Amino acid sequence: MSAVPQPTRLAVARAEDPAVAAWRALVQALPDAAWVVALPALRVVTSNAAAAQLLGLDDATLRATPADQLLGTLEDQAYWDEAAHGTAGHLLSDTVLLAPDGQTLQMRRAIQPLVAPGARTATHCLVTLLDISGWQAAVAAQEDAVAELQATLESTADGILVTDLGGRVRAFNRRFAQLWAMPEDLLSQHHHAAVQDWMRRLVQDPQAYQRRLDSLQESTLVASTERLTLLSGQVLERVARPLWSRGRPLGRVWSFRDLSERLAADQQLETLARTDDLTGLPNRRRLAEQVEETAGMLQHDGDAFALLVLDLDRFRHVNDSLGHEVGDRALREVADRLRRMLRQGDAVARIGGDQFALLLRHVDAAAAEAAAERVLGAVAQPWQFDGVPFTLTCSVGIALAPGHGRSADELLRHAEGAMRQAKQAGSNSLRFHQQHAGVDLRSHMQLDHAMRQALASQRFRLHYQPQVDLTTGLVIGAEALIRWRDPALGEVSPLRFIPVAEDSGFIVAIGDWVLAQAARQAAAWAAAGRPMPVAVNVSALQFRQPGFVDRVAAVLQEHQLAPRWLELELTESILVRDADEALQRLQALARLGVRLSIDDFGTGYSSLAYLKRFPIGKLKIDRSFIQGLPADTSDAGIVRAIVQMALALGMQVIAEGVETEPQRAFLQAIGCHQFQGWLYAPAMDAVSFERLLPPG
Repeated sequence: MSAVPQPTRLAVARAEDPAVAAWRALVQALPDAAWVVALPALRVVTSNAAAAQLLGLDDATLRATPADQLLGTLEDQAYWDEAAHGTAGHLLSDTVLLAPDGQTLQMRRAIQPLVAPGARTATHCLVTLLDISGWQAAVAAQEDAVAELQATLESTADGILVTDLGGRVRAFNRRFAQLWAMPEDLLSQHHHAAVQDWMRRLVQDPQAYQRRLDSLQESTLVASTERLTLLSGQVLERVARPLWSRGRPLGRVWSFRDLSERLAADQQLETLARTDDLTGLPNRRRLAEQVEETAGMLQHDGDAFALLVLDLDRFRHVNDSLGHEVGDRALREVADRLRRMLRQGDAVARIGGDQFALLLRHVDAAAAEAAAERVLGAVAQPWQFDGVPFTLTCSVGIALAPGHGRSADELLRHAEGAMRQAKQAGSNSLRFHQQHAGVDLRSHMQLDHAMRQALASQRFRLHYQPQVDLTTGLVIGAEALIRWRDPALGEVSPLRFIPVAEDSGFIVAIGDWVLAQAARQAAAWAAAGRPMPVAVNVSALQFRQPGFVDRVAAVLQEHQLAPRWLELELTESILVRDADEALQRLQALARLGVRLSIDDFGTGYSSLAYLKRFPIGKLKIDRSFIQGLPADTSDAGIVRAIVQMALALGMQVIAEGVETEPQRAFLQAIGCHQFQGWLYAPAMDAVSFERLLPPG
């Protein structure tokens, strides 16, 4: 027996989790004492009035008391120790509680793990305490006489039925009669056959019910707990215990408790954990379960299925210009439009802020593509809220099972990767997942893991390729290029690992590391009196990160580097996709004072329109146009046109991949400003690069 301990520390106020808010409403609706505990902190995050009354603690004190101290039993401490380490499961046991008024109560405790939306493991536990003292007192009273038992039976909230050794009904209370909806003619008599027959008629499986009843009747000393489902759908918990008198078995006491409300609350908890609050659609967790279920069916019927992931294009503009309320209404409307497209057996889910997914069963590639086209059309239908018309589009990625994978993680990753490719190709488009030519998925995954280990273990390094003035022959800049030597893989080419990093999204972390290291080196050269602008390649995914401009500013501040010594090389696709947002970001970078250039110019979406709008200072001619110079007339014409355009716009122009003297001479003759390539020097470490510079 243990008294409720007093709290030893104050609870820390925290912002309430949305999942906790939902659980709060459910806990308040439970008739029994209940509270929810956060894992692994063992902190009570919500409780109901019944818990406060039973434990004699106000809500604030209850929240401030660690979960393993509320009841204080060794069993409690052992369970919460396991729960804090993520290994505890369900618990159902009896315990003794010293109530605030000094009364000793017999309690039945149940602990159920809960999983918050978006989590894979238990994040909280639901604790309930049931007072079973009432019916135990009824059993004790039966030792004197069945007649004296009746008054006690009426005092308990459970339905109580008392039978003798022959299974004949001796007593029951009104709660029992209410639970079993007994008619009036049975209330005034305890006719054994009539009561038992009535109960058999109300259960869903009378034969199984009778077999279990006969089995218990033959085993006088056996106690049992089980659930009965009635024809009405009501679920009752039935507990059977032997009834003793002066050391001899007298019969049985049966207690019945209505679990319907609790099961409904549990079901609502499960639904909340798998449902998106805003749209009412299944969430990412539920979608993953549906994909796994469909994949399991695939093994039996052999039919393929498809997973489509769609992301709304420029949806942030809706929130910024019309407000989040309109944005939420638009998301609900997207959900409705997608619901209306579903066939029988298909599923739709909201898996992120403005991302949705469709699971299409029994489709091939052609049918999946046709469905994606319908999605594009449905989203692109005109929108109007509060008299404001606007247009939304989306980008769709498609993964097919079993060709592109069978697991939910694999298919979601591939569909999301294809969706990103669709976005890079321009809005309102679709893409299928493409297997990497010549690369099996296992080696692809191993290389991705090795990259992450390399960054953590500082195995990446930077080399610097000189950029040379075509007129003076002096080194006037450097391009930072990443290199990687792995203990197991040897020297790994960027042409091999950069595409894998872009596919997995790890390119953001790699790009951040390159930016910081290049800034550090540029600052060191400037401090040594040998200032040299260093150019850094920026991936499209890195550029689109919300905090990219702030990160550049932080790196400059951290290394005390003047912004003019840092140059960011951007791809043309960055500028074309979502041009307005790109312009705002480029203008913010220009205000910082860093240099901006376009890498691999001429291979993508070259356009005078964006060159005139964006604060770009330099164009880099892609090496593919340099290789044929000066003999290839097409390459010569393209390069000449790029140089003339750059000069007309007041931009610098640099050629990469220059390997021969005729190439250098041609570039100088047409007015190109700079070059880099093996003709002068390959990329090299910082110490070797410094030997090419004049003394500081």
